[in-house]
Amino acid sequence: MNSLIPLLVAAPLAGAALLLLGGRALDRFGHWLATALAALSFGFGLALFSDMLGRDAEHRAVTKHLFSWIPVNGFQADFTFRLDQLSMTFVLLITGVGTLIHLYSVGYMAHDERRRRFFAYLNLFLAAMLLLVVADNYLLLYFGWEGVGLASYLLIGFWQHKPSAATAAKKAFIVNRVGDMGLSIAIMLMFAEFGSFAFGPVFDGAHQASEGKLTAIGLMLLLAACGKSAQVPLQSWLGDAMEGPTPVSALIHAATMVTAGVYLITRSSAIFDLAPDAQTAVVVVGAVTLLFGAIVGCAKDDIKKALAGSTMSQIGYMVLAAGLGPIGYAFAIMHLVTHGFFKAGLFLGAGSVMHGMNDEVNMRHYGGLRTYMPWTFATFFAGYLAIIGFPGLSGFFSKDKIIEAAFAKGGTEGWILGLCALVGAAVTAFYMTRVVLLTFFGEKRWQPDAQGNAPHPHESPKTMTVPMVLLAFGSVFAGGLFAYNDSFLKWLEPVTGYSEGDSPLAPVVVTGLTMACMLAGIGLAYLMYGRSPVPVVPPVGSPLTRAARRDLLQDDFNHAVLVRPGSALTATLVFFDSRGLDGFVNGLAATIGGLSGRVRRVQNGFVRSYALSMFGGTLVLVAMTLLMRSV
Repeated sequence: MNSLIPLLVAAPLAGAALLLLGGRALDRFGHWLATALAALSFGFGLALFSDMLGRDAEHRAVTKHLFSWIPVNGFQADFTFRLDQLSMTFVLLITGVGTLIHLYSVGYMAHDERRRRFFAYLNLFLAAMLLLVVADNYLLLYFGWEGVGLASYLLIGFWQHKPSAATAAKKAFIVNRVGDMGLSIAIMLMFAEFGSFAFGPVFDGAHQASEGKLTAIGLMLLLAACGKSAQVPLQSWLGDAMEGPTPVSALIHAATMVTAGVYLITRSSAIFDLAPDAQTAVVVVGAVTLLFGAIVGCAKDDIKKALAGSTMSQIGYMVLAAGLGPIGYAFAIMHLVTHGFFKAGLFLGAGSVMHGMNDEVNMRHYGGLRTYMPWTFATFFAGYLAIIGFPGLSGFFSKDKIIEAAFAKGGTEGWILGLCALVGAAVTAFYMTRVVLLTFFGEKRWQPDAQGNAPHPHESPKTMTVPMVLLAFGSVFAGGLFAYNDSFLKWLEPVTGYSEGDSPLAPVVVTGLTMACMLAGIGLAYLMYGRSPVPVVPPVGSPLTRAARRDLLQDDFNHAVLVRPGSALTATLVFFDSRGLDGFVNGLAATIGGLSGRVRRVQNGFVRSYALSMFGGTLVLVAMTLLMRSV
């Protein structure tokens, strides 16, 4: 059965190669080929999952060695796969949700002339992400990590005829390169300290390493996670990434790219558990980001950018939980999986709305769509209830556990983290209720497009609605299934460990506080957007609202602190190079050239000139001889 592990990656990778190299002959059915290969990878995952369930928890982790990748003296990099409970969870999420997004894309991209290439990039994305989560060492993980970065660049900028899409792709690529430097440095530190970057030797050797070295490695891993998972301070690329086709947004936000950072931290738990300072940094980043993203989501009128702020916030919850150590590792992954269902459903629902509204993204130009798009409304509403933590739905079981774990940290830190998580729950309910009210309720605010065509909203084709329905089922039932008899916690415990912590509040009290925050957020959103007509043109708003519309000035900060000083330094270096170094070299060359030009005039070919120069030279020699004798 272990022989199926490489096929998880090989199936979508083969699809990407065939579609990119096969030419126009595959245009007619290439999209179905890509979808079938994604589904085949999901089938391999189910077979491996079934086999894993048949073994004891302590013997479920298996490895598959393919070949020695880089064998040199003192340096050994193996192409080895590892499949345990943690990586299996990601395999099923990536391939399952990824297949549904492929199917949705068949309808969404039906009229795109470059559809074959788009599906090739989708397959490449799946292959890279699968390689990342089944790698048995950090160097192979880094290979998949960079593959995800490449695929995201290609997909975000797929409609490169739009300058905004091309710019967004470059921004995502560059910001992620900053984070990738952290991962590369961490791998170098591991090899210098442990003589290996394979998971086993690194995790076993962590107990003998100094806390300072482990802290350095942990901080570099956190930097990498901040880049891939759009956490503060490397979060600026995520909102702009909405310029890509909507299925790309769903794939990046729900099942692949932004989950990679959470996986990296959880996989490296042996390092973070022994480096409390690095662990504290993880918690702070998660807490700040969950509030940052929620505030940004409140002010966005673009439906996809509002959901992007939501993703940033929800990943913040996961990073916060991962930073809590054994108290929260399992709950971070549990929320990651439930989030994969409801956030994919929400993005696909947003794409369905855009499909029926002439690609309009401004929610102030929506309104009243629930009667025109009933399937879209029903599935979107299920995702909405799940993400706000409505009792009984997936988010209720996963996010509430993170809030409980935050309080269980104990002491002042536990109270601060718990209150941040509660505030985030209230703001989540507010901005998501705002999205639902602006889109599906109230009066019609439809506007003609740039060509003057009035929208005629209609339900999307079955290739789009069927994946939305299946994701809605996951949004409703997955959390309860995971929470039943602590099944998900027991599943991951052999890999992540578990500790109950020391919570000052009983679980029922935390649940009551969370419900109160959720109802407060819903109520405030209804008062602002449900009781009175929504203006098509947004009001000026408060200074906080204006700042949130500009992503809390994150781009302004980056330009002031990084871009402008970097441009000034570049201009200075260019000036020094062109006027200093080049000026000296060019001046020296001009001097020699001018001197040679003047000397060349003496070589005129006339005998009388040469005789005169010889006579002049003789006179000089005679004069010097007489002078020397007189001295």
